[in-house]
Amino acid sequence: MSQTLSASMLLAVPLAPLAGSALAGIWGTAFGGNKIGRGGSHSLTILGVLIAFILSAITFNSVIFDGARFDQSIYTWMEIGGLKMEVGFLIDSITAMMMCVVTFVSLMVHIYTIGYMQEDDGYNRFFSYISLFTFSMLMLVMSNNLLQLFFGWEAVGLVSYLLIGFYYNKPSAIFANMKAFLVNRVGDFGFILGIGLIAAYTGTMNYGEIFAKLPEIQNTLLPGTGWLLVTVTAICLFIGAMGKSAQFPLHAWLPDSMEGPTPISALIHAATMVTAGIFMVSRMSPLYELSDTALSFILVIGSITALFMGVLGIIQNDIKRVIAYSTLSQLGYMTVALGASAYSVAVFHLMTHAFFKALLFLGAGSVIMGMHHNQDIRWMGGVRKYMPITWITFLLGNLALIGTPFFSGFYSKDAIIEAVHATNLPGAGFANFAVLAGVFITAFYSFRLYFIVFHGKERYDQNPDAHHHGHDDHHAHDDHHGHGHDAKPHESPLVVTGPLMLLAIPSVVIGALALMPMLFGDFFKGVIHVDGSKHGAMAELAEKIHGWVPMALHGFTAAPFWLALAGVVVSYLFYMVKPEVPAAIKSSMQKIGVYQALEGKYGVDWVYENIFARGARAFGSFFWKVGDQAIIDGGIVNGSWKLIGRIGQWVRKLQSGYLYHYALVMLLGVFALMTYFVWLNK
Repeated sequence: MSQTLSASMLLAVPLAPLAGSALAGIWGTAFGGNKIGRGGSHSLTILGVLIAFILSAITFNSVIFDGARFDQSIYTWMEIGGLKMEVGFLIDSITAMMMCVVTFVSLMVHIYTIGYMQEDDGYNRFFSYISLFTFSMLMLVMSNNLLQLFFGWEAVGLVSYLLIGFYYNKPSAIFANMKAFLVNRVGDFGFILGIGLIAAYTGTMNYGEIFAKLPEIQNTLLPGTGWLLVTVTAICLFIGAMGKSAQFPLHAWLPDSMEGPTPISALIHAATMVTAGIFMVSRMSPLYELSDTALSFILVIGSITALFMGVLGIIQNDIKRVIAYSTLSQLGYMTVALGASAYSVAVFHLMTHAFFKALLFLGAGSVIMGMHHNQDIRWMGGVRKYMPITWITFLLGNLALIGTPFFSGFYSKDAIIEAVHATNLPGAGFANFAVLAGVFITAFYSFRLYFIVFHGKERYDQNPDAHHHGHDDHHAHDDHHGHGHDAKPHESPLVVTGPLMLLAIPSVVIGALALMPMLFGDFFKGVIHVDGSKHGAMAELAEKIHGWVPMALHGFTAAPFWLALAGVVVSYLFYMVKPEVPAAIKSSMQKIGVYQALEGKYGVDWVYENIFARGARAFGSFFWKVGDQAIIDGGIVNGSWKLIGRIGQWVRKLQSGYLYHYALVMLLGVFALMTYFVWLNK
């Protein structure tokens, strides 16, 4: 073990952002008297995240190049019987990679926020929240046990609630953060059950100890059922991932999370919260390899999400919402890779996606700033000549997203498609179709967005809602930069474009650099476990992929490239050459109800809101009105004293006070007793 991986250094990684968050949250807000102001708040939080990033980079270097590893408890919280509840760190290759991704993207978001939120009243509070978000995610990925993982899991959920509802006076934001909170609680219920089953049958929450005991329980049945324990446990844990990583049908919260400010969209969607489920399943790969049923379930769920959520991106007009549906689709791709036992490929796509998706979200935010807080792409057009840096970086992010050869997204996405093609689990046929169809769909909606925003006729002066605030107006006026509603777009300041340029670099090159080490080298050796005798996807990939250059060159001849190219060409023809065609298609789709189904998000939101939510409210109201008020309060509590009162009133009437009444009662009693004992009880 390398000496560089000391417990104190590792503790500093999550604690530095936490300290920045606490200082900005107390001294930078009215709560603590706002003693440090805006400059102090952003300086302290950025410093905390910068320290975390530098230490993460040092840790990564030690782990990858020096073979360092750290796995020990830092603090024992409590001990119940033989079950220890601890705070500890497991630092291996997957953790070190996640630490670098989380801290780097978070650092870019922090710097970007200086420019984006400059006129927002909640400036200091926002910096405190995003720094706390970084701390929560670091605690999640660095944990060496399920308890700490669950702490980080819930902490990112809590902070996402605060950030999505950042504009707490806005009804749509309040609805969105409540939706995110409740949907994630559904997933977390399954997650808790999974953790409980592991704790009950292994007697530990430590990863290493759990994996060591898996051979003992791999054939154990869940009591009272014919189901394998490992299958039930794996599916329960994945239900947690379905909520956190927004998989169908627990995906509904993610598009609505756009109600929060744009920087947090980049942080939630790119590097932190939504990747937690993918990370967890990859970390628990020894468990999932024991159950083909669980893997098949994951494969099908991921396929549904990748295909059908991508389709919804086609009809969106909010610039952030298009990218949000893209996130859903790409998370589906990662989940499909998990189902195909290609965990390293899923994590590889997680990493590449973090960079280019953060780039796209921050680029969208830059466009929103340049367009004076308009988010509707129908009132943009021709932005390219006014915002050249935003334009070129956004284009690079788009090219990475659609899987253009030599760009980072190509290597990870193509590897997923190949892995799915190689798997033979139930549902593999549908998965294969879904990931291929998803390539065309992704290219179509991505370049629809790109062409409408950056090319074509300028429409910024035609916006009928120009004098109204957009979804993400950060309490600013349309003309807060001194422009009217018909003012020309303008390039964002360096504090905004700088992070875009820095994110564009890994969006282009990181795939080529990491391809061979992460997929076929020793990068994940001893970290991710694949049973090659049952699941041969990775072995087949190793036969087909021989380097980043041959893979990219071969990519130009493969079906995914031509599908992506077709998507780009069709979007160009539809929105640049013949805009009347998509309008006609929309009209015909409206006539047969397809468009309405897409606009209603396949009815999932309607089901949640009108069946589950209203049903739960009706259920609760029934128990409140009938159970509590009528039966408990009205019948048992109030009814009992009323009955006693009536009995008392009746008994009081018997107490007349006349001696002859009492004598008569006494004689009647004696007569009754004599009758019973003499005549009836013989």
